[in-house]
Amino acid sequence: MIRERERQAASGLGMLLILLSLMLCTGYAFVEAVRFQSPVAVVVAILVEIALIIALCGLFVVNPNEGRVLQLFGDYRGTVKDPGLRWANPFLTKKRISQRIRNFESAHLKVNDTDGNPIDIAAVVVWRVVDTAEAVFEVDDFENYVKVQSEAAVRNLATRYPYDAHIDGHLSLRGSTAEVAKDLKHEIQERLAKAGVEVIEARLSHLAYASEIASAMLRRQQAGAIIAARQKIVEGAVGMVDMALELLSKSQRVTLDEERKAAMVSNLLVVLCADREAQPVVNTGSLYQ
Repeated sequence: MIRERERQAASGLGMLLILLSLMLCTGYAFVEAVRFQSPVAVVVAILVEIALIIALCGLFVVNPNEGRVLQLFGDYRGTVKDPGLRWANPFLTKKRISQRIRNFESAHLKVNDTDGNPIDIAAVVVWRVVDTAEAVFEVDDFENYVKVQSEAAVRNLATRYPYDAHIDGHLSLRGSTAEVAKDLKHEIQERLAKAGVEVIEARLSHLAYASEIASAMLRRQQAGAIIAARQKIVEGAVGMVDMALELLSKSQRVTLDEERKAAMVSNLLVVLCADREAQPVVNTGSLYQ
């Protein structure tokens, strides 16, 4: 693998002043050669002037958080990162690579989760180039590579988790956002490391059931919520009934046989677990009628 080698380039401002001074001197020499009718001096002055113009092509600008990858006839010669006006061999190609932080949001992808349910999912990836040589020489187009590999990682992630966890403690795409984001970042980083890219953050930006099953899954979620709420109500009601029987037993104000205890438990559970308020019925008979 080709690794980045940082290279120092000459100051462009100093070289610009030197080259302009030499061009003025060469121009003056050309005028004098014409005046004295010296063909050799004229040719030499023209050649020097052409060489100086070519040397001016070696000037280039490096912006902050940017690298210039230098190549000489296909051979990697290093990366210049010092910002400012710089000068290098004019025959070197100088490719600009931005090292600023960038955002990429994937398209809405339709994938089956681990339970086989079709879902729509998308992610936002925050990344930057940390090795300009790998970004240029290890992959054909590193920006497209980031896009394709990020979407592939999102697809693979969706197949490893269910949309919702139906068992407490299990991870899910909707309920375990921090763990899912950490896993997504790790997988994308593994895929993009060979392209000299660092993944700063990766998070899901869109998550929903696919349109063809959205209504059915909504009813399923509502049913699950109702069951969970009922379970809490029943647990609380049973606790209250136990407490009532224990208090009656301790006070010894009323003695109930097993049949009356069962009737009392039944009545209390109906009152405590009902959706509507209970309608009181006044018993004007005896305890057993």
